[in-house]
Amino acid sequence: MTIKAVRKAIFPVAGLGTRFLPATKAMPKEMLTVVDKPLIQYAVEEALEAGIEQIIFVTGRNKTAIEDHFDIAYELEDTLRVRGKSLAAIEGIRMQPGSPVYIRQQEPLGLGHAVWCAREVVGDEPFAVILPDELMVGGFMRQMVEAYTSVGGNFIGALEVSPEETGKYGIISPGADDGRLVEVKALVEKPKGTAPSNLMIPGRYILQPEVMQILDAHETGAGGEIQLTDAMAQLIGRQPFHGFRFEGERYDCGDKAGYIQANLALALGREDVGPQVRRFAETLLHGTFD
Repeated sequence: MTIKAVRKAIFPVAGLGTRFLPATKAMPKEMLTVVDKPLIQYAVEEALEAGIEQIIFVTGRNKTAIEDHFDIAYELEDTLRVRGKSLAAIEGIRMQPGSPVYIRQQEPLGLGHAVWCAREVVGDEPFAVILPDELMVGGFMRQMVEAYTSVGGNFIGALEVSPEETGKYGIISPGADDGRLVEVKALVEKPKGTAPSNLMIPGRYILQPEVMQILDAHETGAGGEIQLTDAMAQLIGRQPFHGFRFEGERYDCGDKAGYIQANLALALGREDVGPQVRRFAETLLHGTFD
């Protein structure tokens, strides 16, 4: 079996970000910063580190700030040069010409629909899907691609959560367990009642192009939306399907508490701001802050 390289990644970024209103009233939620870098940049850097060559953004209205962020800002760069300041902070944002592709999702019909909107760009190749509000530290997609190149098929992230949280996520019904890989026997989107396991799908996927044919049917599932989980479930038994356990840290930045935790954790790990933030946090914890 020939295993094709994963060269393309889809970033569904059309959501309204209502959980972060009013901050997201005029700004894409993907542009919310963790310390000094937008969430979408962390996700793109993760993809590029994994060898992804083409970045496919599925956007919506009022998302042009994402396009501007990854474009060249001539006025800003000229000003920095004139003032003798470093361009290092923004030079890493640039991508190769032709790499970023922007596709408009005109209606909010679910994650499966957003992925389906990129079908013509994906073509007949395997592709990754990365949800930017799931901030991963440690190279999740790189690790997943390395595992994929050995066995092929479909891969999804597998992360253990408490039983009380399983109703919030897509959940894996596991089969044979082999270290960091677990066989996927079935998938359930936001199960009600007893879940088949406590392994949730944390927003990282490598999928074969046949999933697009399933999404063509536009069948709706939980919440009346076109669910990617439901489409993936139809590939089980027809193609190899594995869950992949990530070695690193995950922060749910679609949740306010998770977003604050990500800012604190990443700030503490920085040489430039870490010591000052640590002192402040210790002052708060000891109850001596005025």
